[in-house]
Amino acid sequence: METAELKEKLKSQIILFLNLTDLTPADIKDNEPLFGDGLGLDSIDSLELIVLLKREYGIDIKDPKVGRKVLVDVNTMAEYIQQNGKV
Repeated sequence: METAELKEKLKSQIILFLNLTDLTPADIKDNEPLFGDGLGLDSIDSLELIVLLKREYGIDIKDPKVGRKVLVDVNTMAEYIQQNGKV
């Protein structure tokens, strides 16, 4: 899967999994932080994103340090999926 295609798919999945019904994929920038001042996600959302990675891409993140590095923005998630997941 092309990187751009994966990023668009990820944005749609984030919206679906986190029930962010007021957003569209176009509202999420590839380099926008997912937490804090960016998209404003919280720790519960991070757990949902970890479930998304496991269910959709076969990636099991158990180490919180790895999770913090992967769940920075759409770019870092896509890169990690391409390197470690089933795309």
